[in-house]
Amino acid sequence: MLKLLRPAMTRILTPLGRALVRRGIGPNAVTAIGTVGTVVSALFFFPQGLLQVGTLVITVFVLFDLLDGVVARLGGGGGSTWGAFLDSTLDRVADAAIFGGLLLYFAARGDLLLTAVTLFAVVAGGLVSYAKARAESLGLTCDVGLAERPERLVVGLVAAFFSFVPYILALGMWLLAAASAVTVVQRVVHVHRQTREP
Repeated sequence: MLKLLRPAMTRILTPLGRALVRRGIGPNAVTAIGTVGTVVSALFFFPQGLLQVGTLVITVFVLFDLLDGVVARLGGGGGSTWGAFLDSTLDRVADAAIFGGLLLYFAARGDLLLTAVTLFAVVAGGLVSYAKARAESLGLTCDVGLAERPERLVVGLVAAFFSFVPYILALGMWLLAAASAVTVVQRVVHVHRQTREP
């Protein structure tokens, strides 16, 4: 579903992308700004319990993940192998900050269970990304799974924004942890099947 929304979001962001290109701002700079903004926002707002404000600010910076691609396609420079590597690496940094901020939120409130669940979600999310990267480095495909990065971000941020509704945040973290674990298994099975083919 989220992949279907990407073209529409790209069209919306294209005018801003053109403006950035005209000012000589390349996609790598956009990627870095988005990551720094996400990290600072997540680690500042979430541990303080400012989940709604934090989510809104983070969402703005997360859109930079789409904007850097728009800038690259419009000729902003930096749309290269290095740019792709930088984008993927900084995505992991941003994800760690978002869910790390939520982990600190639960820890500050003494909620050990949800702290543990969120930590599991962080680790499982890292494994989801690692499994794909490692498979592709071996010449295999691994673009499968229930909860890829966009889905994990949506679940985490929506749950954080609606945390004022009883049990929504807890449900979101449990769902995220379970979906991430399922995705890891799906990717391991997918790669295993490919290696068994004649």
